[in-house]
Amino acid sequence: MNTRSLAMALGIVCAPAFAHSDKPHGPTPATAVVKAQKEWGIAGDAKAVSRTITVRMKEMRFTPDRITVKQGETIRFVLKNEGKLLHEMVIGTRKELDEHAALMLKFPSMEHDEPYMAHVPSGKSGEIVWTFNRPGSFEFACLIAGHYQAGMVGKIVVQPRP
Repeated sequence: MNTRSLAMALGIVCAPAFAHSDKPHGPTPATAVVKAQKEWGIAGDAKAVSRTITVRMKEMRFTPDRITVKQGETIRFVLKNEGKLLHEMVIGTRKELDEHAALMLKFPSMEHDEPYMAHVPSGKSGEIVWTFNRPGSFEFACLIAGHYQAGMVGKIVVQPRP
């Protein structure tokens, strides 16, 4: 492969995808959700939801910003963006969120579509269905450029099974 072909191939492979518009994204009902085990759990099945938690998003804060669940619970997070800005909720570890937030600063329109995140325009609602099958302390955050840095974060504590 010559240098030009290599550069073109790398450009295609390494180019960021851009899609942070006002359209909500995340898995849609018509899309099959990939169930990949994460440190903080796995995508949940809507039929297995044991509890619904409403999370309100407003300028640089979540309410509630601390959530406790039991290991094994499948939670439906109903996300209501009551603010004037676009917000999102992304669940993960501090390390994962830090890394993703750094990428969002470099590529503010970066596309991401994982079952542990939802992008919600102002005045709209979204949802995440997640099974917390591992105990621990995890976080959720809005990773839109500047929001995470302004403190738009929360904590999820997963209590171990007795």
